[in-house]
Amino acid sequence: MFEAFTTSTALVALAEIGDKTMLLAIVLATRFRRPLPIIAGIFFATIVNHALAAWVGELAAGFFDAHWFRIAVAVSFIVMGLWTLIPDKFDEDDSPVTRHGAFLTTLVAFFIVEMGDKTQLATVALGAQFQSVLAVAAGTTLGMMIANVPAVLLGNALVERVSLKVVRWIAAGLFVAVGLWMLSELL
Repeated sequence: MFEAFTTSTALVALAEIGDKTMLLAIVLATRFRRPLPIIAGIFFATIVNHALAAWVGELAAGFFDAHWFRIAVAVSFIVMGLWTLIPDKFDEDDSPVTRHGAFLTTLVAFFIVEMGDKTQLATVALGAQFQSVLAVAAGTTLGMMIANVPAVLLGNALVERVSLKVVRWIAAGLFVAVGLWMLSELL
C-alpha cells in the first residue's frame, strides 16, 4: 500500500507540472486572488475524480486479470511518459466563468478539465497496477496538490523560475521507467 501511495504521488506530482490543470490553477489564482477556496476546490475535485479513476483501474484489473492486460498497463505507462513530453496549453477560451465564486468555479473547472487528462489516465493505470483505490487516489491527489498549491500561491512567478521542459523530461522518464520495470517483471 505504501508503494502504491508513494509511486502515485511522485508520478502525478511531476506529470502535473506544466499540465493544463496547473495552468488553470494559475489563471484561477490571478482571477480570484483567494487561494484557500481555490486550493479546496482543487482538492475536492481531484479526490473525487481520481478515486473514480482508481476504482475504474482496479475494476478493470479484476476483469482483465490476464497476462496481456498487465502488459497493456505497463505499455500505457510508457505511452503516458511519451505523452508527458508534449506541453499542454491553456487557451483563454477555456477559462472558467467566474460568477459562481472561487470554490465552486475551481471545483467544477478542475473536475471537467481533469477528465481524460494524462494524470487521470495515469490514475486509472495506477489503480489497475496496484489494485488499491485508497492508496492510489490519496497518492495522486497529494501529487496534484504538491504541483498545484504552489501554482495557486505563487502563480506566474513559479512558471518564470521553474523549467517546465526539464520537469516534463523527468516526469516522462519516471513514467517510462515504471512501464519498463513492470514489463521486466512480466516477461
